Amino acid sequence: MPRFSANLGFLWTELALPDAIRAAAAAGFDAVECHWPYQFDPGAVRAALDDTGLTMLGLNTVRGAAGENGLAALPGREAEARQAIGQALDYARQIGCGAVHVMAGFAHGPLAESVFAANLGFACDLAEQQGATILIEPLNRHDAPGYFLSNADHAAAIIERLGRDNLRLMFDCYHLQIMQGDLTRLLGRMAAITGHIQFAGVPDRGPPDRGEVNYRHIFDHLDSMGWEMPLGAEYKPGGPTGPTLGWMKSLR
Repeated sequence: MPRFSANLGFLWTELALPDAIRAAAAAGFDAVECHWPYQFDPGAVRAALDDTGLTMLGLNTVRGAAGENGLAALPGREAEARQAIGQALDYARQIGCGAVHVMAGFAHGPLAESVFAANLGFACDLAEQQGATILIEPLNRHDAPGYFLSNADHAAAIIERLGRDNLRLMFDCYHLQIMQGDLTRLLGRMAAITGHIQFAGVPDRGPPDRGEVNYRHIFDHLDSMGWEMPLGAEYKPGGPTGPTLGWMKSLR
């Protein structure tokens, strides 16, 4: 039976993060994750996690300036990228979060590839000190045109090149269905390097019980693969979160 993590970057966004954590627990989620928690006191976030017994699975490095979507692959921005990595890992340490998604940003070409690899090496070294994992995530070209990573094979090549045990793929079914499709086989090919899996309805990023992906099949397939970690519900509810949660029962 699948377990689910509530992505609080999209769910219960009208609430402060500690209150959103409590709402996720009340709704029956097994874990939580978020995007950019930095405006909230880590002590209050940790208290909410301790009160509910939930774990924060992951958070993101900051996007950068307005209109940017990460810094780690941007030539000339290495100092800012590494500051963002340090900030994210420090916050993760304080709240007991085990993974940080290092956002690459809008870039392309060999120089960006080299910069991204160097910054990821820095991130892995820093994360290793606290037993944390670094995640990289391909984003689809429709929602994030020009983003450095747009398919799982590119991410896999970077992970193989760096050879770091704590560098893993964030496999977002929404993004990768749009870019590559064939999710069942793609999940199988990427299983050995995958650190976290997320999902949403395709193509509108709405609740997962609508759209072109049969998540009952996907979840059954992951179960047959032996996947045991909570799956991240990172969808846009289009209004209050509560009325959209029927999928938690129907897809189990």
